[in-house]
Amino acid sequence: MAKQWGLHERTHLGLMLALTFSTGVVDAVGYLGLDHVFTGNMTGNVVILGMALLGADNLPIIGPVIALICFMTGAAIGGRTLRRVDAGWTRLSTIVFTGVGVLLLAAAVVLFVTGRHPQESMQWTVTGMLGLAMGAQAATARHIAVKDVTTVVVTSTLAGLAADSVFGGGKGQPWARRAGAVVLIGLGAVVGSAAVHVEPAIGLLVSAVIVLVVAAWGHRVTGGPVPQVVAEA
Repeated sequence: MAKQWGLHERTHLGLMLALTFSTGVVDAVGYLGLDHVFTGNMTGNVVILGMALLGADNLPIIGPVIALICFMTGAAIGGRTLRRVDAGWTRLSTIVFTGVGVLLLAAAVVLFVTGRHPQESMQWTVTGMLGLAMGAQAATARHIAVKDVTTVVVTSTLAGLAADSVFGGGKGQPWARRAGAVVLIGLGAVVGSAAVHVEPAIGLLVSAVIVLVVAAWGHRVTGGPVPQVVAEA
């Protein structure tokens, strides 16, 4: 049993790291291809929105607002879907991640059809779809609860990496997973940026495939049992 749990834990870590890479791709496509909007990193959107409200450098307002609202909506949907089951991967996790992958795939199709320079209304549509997907992904990753890997941000991961390092007086830390999350989201951004120069939809297609593979693999390894419902307090 302990061996099986260890396998599940390692699998969860690997899958969440894969989603972290995918988020880097999505955020790069959003920022470079959708008028400087983050769809996974909401901290960046809040900062952009704050500066934009004072008219700084003609930064966007509507896009970040749409991303924020849709991200929170997606997170709320994910949270409500999973709140009655035990933490960890269940069949409901598979369902939510599959929905995220399908939504990313749909966004890729929309972006491909509208071309490399879509009108504002279509940019906002894709932004909303990506925000909804990233919010649901973040909520599901939070429920699976892999320490230091949220799949959408690495600020707290960087803080832990530095604070628990030798320079910070720490004596030991899970540096591999922390450093891996930081490196992978950066590599994802590189891939997303490269995709924008060719065809932005390619980046979203890559992310959609990654998420769908994660959903299938996670279900195969750890999502078989029927979810155990947690009694409400």
